[in-house]
Amino acid sequence: MLWLILEACAAFFVLVFIVWWTMFSGRKEHDGRPVSAKQKEQQQARETTDSDPR
Repeated sequence: MLWLILEACAAFFVLVFIVWWTMFSGRKEHDGRPVSAKQKEQQQARETTDSDPR
């Protein structure tokens, strides 16, 4: 009986790990969605301020 409980717990933790792994390793900033002109301007503004040497 104890063996079945341990095996069920191990399977549950494997399932949780797989779900966690797929949730946080998937989409990046550019995920293939169309970008509007306003979003492009905002992204370019961020890139110019990020690369501003100080």
